[in-house]
Amino acid sequence: MQNPNNPQTRRRTPTEPAEASPSPWHQEVRQLFMRAADLCVQHGLDIDDFMTGAWAAYIEARPGLRDQLEELRLRDQLDELRKLGRLGKA
Repeated sequence: MQNPNNPQTRRRTPTEPAEASPSPWHQEVRQLFMRAADLCVQHGLDIDDFMTGAWAAYIEARPGLRDQLEELRLRDQLDELRKLGRLGKA
């Protein structure tokens, strides 16, 4: 079965150019993800916990991203409250 996210199993369309081999850091990231996934499977970690941990690690690696995401979430909540008529427009 093909995995569209796996460049090794994904088929190219006729118009899609051939991809160059992945850069060394892409290969390293892939290997690290595979190792982390293997460890989680070996120890019975739930997929949701694995994904939550991966997301938390990514957020921690990008200073300011958490604040940016929280601000976007707050804006969305305010927009929703305005649509519902629970918050006035300035």
